[in-house]
Amino acid sequence: MRIYNLFPLLAGEFKRWDLHIERAAAMNFDWIFVNPIQKPGRSGSLYSIADYFAVHPRLVNKRSRKKAETQIKEVIQKAEKKHGVRFMIDLVINHCAIDSDLVKKHPKWFARDSSGNIEHPYCLEDGKKVVWYDLARFDHQHTAEPEALYRYFLKIVEHYIGLGFKGFRCDAAYQIPKDWWQRLIHDIKGKYPGTVFAAETLGCTADQTKETAQAGFDYIFNSSKWWDYSSPWLIEQYQLIREFVPSISFPESHDTPRLFREAGHNADVLKQRYAFSALFSAGVMMPMGYEFGFEKPLHVAKTTPEDWETTEVDLTGFIGQINRIKAAHKVFQEDGPLNVLSHDHSPILFFWKASNCSREEALIILNKDPWNKQVFQADNLYDYVQSKEPLQDLSLEYPLDFIPTPYHFEMSPGSVRVMVTSRN
Repeated sequence: MRIYNLFPLLAGEFKRWDLHIERAAAMNFDWIFVNPIQKPGRSGSLYSIADYFAVHPRLVNKRSRKKAETQIKEVIQKAEKKHGVRFMIDLVINHCAIDSDLVKKHPKWFARDSSGNIEHPYCLEDGKKVVWYDLARFDHQHTAEPEALYRYFLKIVEHYIGLGFKGFRCDAAYQIPKDWWQRLIHDIKGKYPGTVFAAETLGCTADQTKETAQAGFDYIFNSSKWWDYSSPWLIEQYQLIREFVPSISFPESHDTPRLFREAGHNADVLKQRYAFSALFSAGVMMPMGYEFGFEKPLHVAKTTPEDWETTEVDLTGFIGQINRIKAAHKVFQEDGPLNVLSHDHSPILFFWKASNCSREEALIILNKDPWNKQVFQADNLYDYVQSKEPLQDLSLEYPLDFIPTPYHFEMSPGSVRVMVTSRN
């Protein structure tokens, strides 16, 4: 999956989405992911859903006589027919808006504290408990009406499949019991084969990640965005879950600060991080604006189309080329065997990756330093692959017609070199 995150509040009304979809397709993305488009509660947050079957009023073209559902359905149909991209939407079923009618109509569906008050979801940031008071947490484990709650969410999924969505990014998937997911995924796939479920697990433990990975998902999001290219934890996470489910990397998301600002306005960091994300794991996701070096963070309530930025950065061509490499080679579409070949303190990340379903092997050489040139050298790169087929240099910067022995290359700041063996 090569996923472009079209952020609804930044894109605006459905009638404006075509331009963004066309740009994503030109960059060789094959999926469009949209955050919740449902009607929110008082807080206005996309993730504080008040009505799962009503559309956010800020997204509807009010001058059109067509129903909101018809408007989004037509956007999806056009995207599939014209550009060959499929749509994925956030599935937020661990909580809803505290002011949703569901709280009054179905009080037994919600978790309660010792005083009988509805519980609010929370997270820990720097050791401090952050509570989302605009949310009410569903009680999937102990509700007195488990079947009614399950059927309600099954109905939600079927409703959005009816609008044309082919996939679901399952928000905070680890907060919902494994057997609950197994049943939902089984029931949906039995009726709608090909539907994709991807688990979002931001902030969960290694054990929770493994438990979620075994719940029947097609993909799970990994934590490569925070890797320093040296510490062992990401490779450990990769090896832990790859036998159960392939993973999706992202260089930034709507939950994180904008990388261009974090990186001191260094576009080489954007290129480095995107290339690594795309080549490291089976799937990749990128939020809109990344390709232009946007600095304003995406806000789930306050962002508007007026927050679109005019910049001097344009990475659309680069991202499109990386996505083309990913689409053309099986080794970059799987979480296959992987081995880091460089030592921790090297300024270069050098790793080998292989495909499970083809004979392809890849060598990736990445300059960790986005500010300075670094030199990579090896006596013989063929010592690191098992195949007898020649290595093809797919690098975007100065690709070589043949791989010399010994191999010596001065790498520009943050650059990535990519080599792949035969695909036979």
